[in-house]
Amino acid sequence: MSYINAKNVLPGWLLKEVRSYTGDGLVYIPPEQSSRREWGSKSGARQMYEARNNEIRRKKKDGRTVLQLAGEYNLSEDTIRQILYR
Repeated sequence: MSYINAKNVLPGWLLKEVRSYTGDGLVYIPPEQSSRREWGSKSGARQMYEARNNEIRRKKKDGRTVLQLAGEYNLSEDTIRQILYR
């Protein structure tokens, strides 16, 4: 992301209005929410973790203990509990 000089892209009246709220400091304008992707959607990590978490929940229903699941997935017992109770 690069900086853009506001006086080059905003009309004078709008620049004056923004300055009345912010002073002469820097202002960050975030992108529209709809243009942002969810975490892991591009790499497939979100789907991978969802599948793993569903498998952990299924194995817990089948009788595995939290300690067994933690060892099998190399996760802490607290992390396994968070997955189960979410």
